[in-house]
Amino acid sequence: MASHGDENPAPEQTSANEQNESGSEGGNTLYYSIQDEMDDDDDEDYEDAPDELEADDFQDDPRTVEFQVIFGNDDDEEIDIDDQSDDADDDEDEDYDEEEAQHINPDERREEAFRILSLLRARHQNGLISRGQLLALLSNRHIGRGLMGDNGEVELELEGFFGPWGTRSRRPPKDPNRFPKVPSDEGRKLMQSGTFGSSNETIRQDGTKRIARRMLERELGIGDRRQRTRNTDLIAQSLVPSTRVEQIIHYDDPIYSGQFSDDGNFFFSVCQDFKVRMYDTSNPYRWQHYKTVSFPGGQWTLTDASLSPDNKWLAYTSIDSWVCIAPTDPSDRGDPYALNLAEGTRRVTDGFRRRGFGIWSIRFSGDGRELVAGTNAHSLVIYDIESRQVLHHVEGHEDDVNAVCFADKLSPHILYSGSDDATIKVWDRRSMGDGREVGAFVGHVEGLTYIDSKGDGRYILSNGKDQSMKLWDLRMAMSTERFHDMGRTRYAHSTGFDYRNEMYDESDWDAHPHDNSLVTFRGHKVLRTLIRCHFSPPSATNSRYVYSGSADGKVYVYNMDATIARIIDVKQATAGTRRRDRRTRLYFDEPGGWGTCVRDASWNPNAPVIVASAWNGYSMARGTCTVHSFNEADEDEGEPEMGQSVDDMLKDNPDFYPSNY
Repeated sequence: MASHGDENPAPEQTSANEQNESGSEGGNTLYYSIQDEMDDDDDEDYEDAPDELEADDFQDDPRTVEFQVIFGNDDDEEIDIDDQSDDADDDEDEDYDEEEAQHINPDERREEAFRILSLLRARHQNGLISRGQLLALLSNRHIGRGLMGDNGEVELELEGFFGPWGTRSRRPPKDPNRFPKVPSDEGRKLMQSGTFGSSNETIRQDGTKRIARRMLERELGIGDRRQRTRNTDLIAQSLVPSTRVEQIIHYDDPIYSGQFSDDGNFFFSVCQDFKVRMYDTSNPYRWQHYKTVSFPGGQWTLTDASLSPDNKWLAYTSIDSWVCIAPTDPSDRGDPYALNLAEGTRRVTDGFRRRGFGIWSIRFSGDGRELVAGTNAHSLVIYDIESRQVLHHVEGHEDDVNAVCFADKLSPHILYSGSDDATIKVWDRRSMGDGREVGAFVGHVEGLTYIDSKGDGRYILSNGKDQSMKLWDLRMAMSTERFHDMGRTRYAHSTGFDYRNEMYDESDWDAHPHDNSLVTFRGHKVLRTLIRCHFSPPSATNSRYVYSGSADGKVYVYNMDATIARIIDVKQATAGTRRRDRRTRLYFDEPGGWGTCVRDASWNPNAPVIVASAWNGYSMARGTCTVHSFNEADEDEGEPEMGQSVDDMLKDNPDFYPSNY
C-alpha cells in the first residue's frame, strides 16, 4: 500500500509551553518529538503504512538518541546524531583526520554502521521519528558516506538490513530522450481540430498577440460572421491571467481547495479550519463575502467540496464517512445536513472498521440526486440523497481513491475514479452492482492526486505523483479484460517514492509500456499534497488550456501540445504580505522563510481571472486565495488598486500588507 499524505504534520508552535510539549525550536534548529509522529494520524492524506520491520529485529537500548536537524544556507542538510552515552568517544573521534579515517578497519566500519542503523530503526519503532524522517536521514549523502564508505564496501550487507526500504544500487544512465516529446504531436492535432480552441492564431514577430487589433476589428464589425466569431474566440483564448495579483485573501489556516461555480457568480474556499467560505463573485473584480459554513467534528482538515448542478447546495467532506450539505442561499442560516456514507455498507477494510472511512473526494451527479465519493478504504460510494441510502460501495482499487468525477455534467451514468494504485477506472453507474469497471486508463507510474472531466463525456485530465499531468480520451480506454490480463505490469509504486517529504528523482521515471494517454504535461511539481488540475473554461478561454497548481508556489498553464502558455508565480506575488508570527510547521522550506504550495486553482468561466488556493505564508503555515487577472499594462489604472491584502471576510487588516510585485 502506498503511503500518502499532505505533509509531515508537526504541531503548530505558537507559545513557549506548546514548544516544550511538542518540540523545541531555537534559531534554525528543529527537534522532532513523539508528538510529531502522533500528529501524522490527523493528516488529510495520511494512512498507516504497513511496517514490515518486526520488534524482534531490535535490541532494547536504554540510551537516549537525539536527532538535531540544522537548516542552513547549504543545500545539504547537516544532521547531528548525538549518542549521549558516548560523549567521550565522540570527543576522541573528532581528532581523526581524513587520512586516518581512510585506514579504518572495514570490520570496524561495518560494525559501527550496523550499530548506528540499529539505533535509527529502534527510534523509528518506538515512535521517536517518523518513517519519512528516518528515510531522509538515511538518504543524506554525508551519513551515507560515513556508514558505507566512499567505495560502498558494506552496501551489499546493508541491503538485507534495510529490508523493504532497500538501498539504491548504482544504475547505468538512462536515455535522456525517454520523456514525452514537447511539443506533442497529438496535442498539436487537438489544437488544430478546433476541439480545444481556434487554430492558426497569428503571432507578430515580436512575440505579442494581436489582441488590440482583433478587438478593433470586432467592434467595427469587420469581416463576415465566421471571421468575427473566430476573432472573438482568438481574443478570449489570448487573455491569460498573469502573476500580478488583483487581491490577496488571507486565512489563518491552509486552503485545500477553491472553485468558482459553473456560472461564475460565486466562489467557495475550503480551509483546514473546517470552514467553507462563500463569496459573491458576480463582479469578478469586486468580491463580497456572504456566508460561512462549518463541518462539525472533522479529522485534520476538510478534504473536498462540490456544488450541486443548480448551485443551491454545497457538499463538503473531511477524513471521515460523513458528508455535510449546506444551502448556498445566504438567507438560510440553518445548520448543514449530515449524511453518513458508511451506513448500510456491508464491508469495510479492517483498517477503517472502527471509524468507517475517510473521504478524499466528493461530487454531485449530473442530475443532483446522487453523490459519489472516493475513500481511503480503496472504494467508491454511490449515495442517494433523497432516500439517504448507500446504493453501491465498491472496493474498486488497490489503494486510496483520491479523486472522482462524472464524465458528462448532464448525465449521471459514466464516472471516473483516480487512485494511488496509479490507475483511472471508468464506471457505468447502471452496471456497478458486479463491482467491475467498464474500462481503465494506465500511464502514470505513481499514484494519482486528482482527475477532472472536460464535461463533454470524452476527455479527462489527471495529475500524478510522477510529476506529470495527462490527457485521456474515453474512446481509448483499455477494456476490463485487457486491464486485468496485464497483472502486475502496471508499474505502480516501483520506486517507493513518498511525495509528502521527498523530492522526485527524475532518474526513476520510465515510460509506462501500456500508456494509453494522449498528451503528457511536465514541468509543475506534484509534491507535499494532492495537487489539483483542470481544463480551462469554454466561454472564457475557448477551452484552449489545461492548468495545475504546483508545490513550487506557481500555477502552470499549458497549451494542449504540452508547451507552457503562462506561469503564474503566486509565491512571488504574495511574499511578505503578512506580518511574521511564531506559527511554524515543518516543510521542505527553511523554517521561518516564506513558503507557498498552490494546491488548487480555478479559472472564472466568464472573465480572464484565475484564483489560486494555497498553503502560503511564513513556514507555509497559513493560507491564501489570490486573484490573478489578465494585465499586460505597466501601470495600474483600475479601481480599487491592485495588490491589496484582506482577511477572509474581505476586510482590511493591519497585519496584512499590499503585494510588492
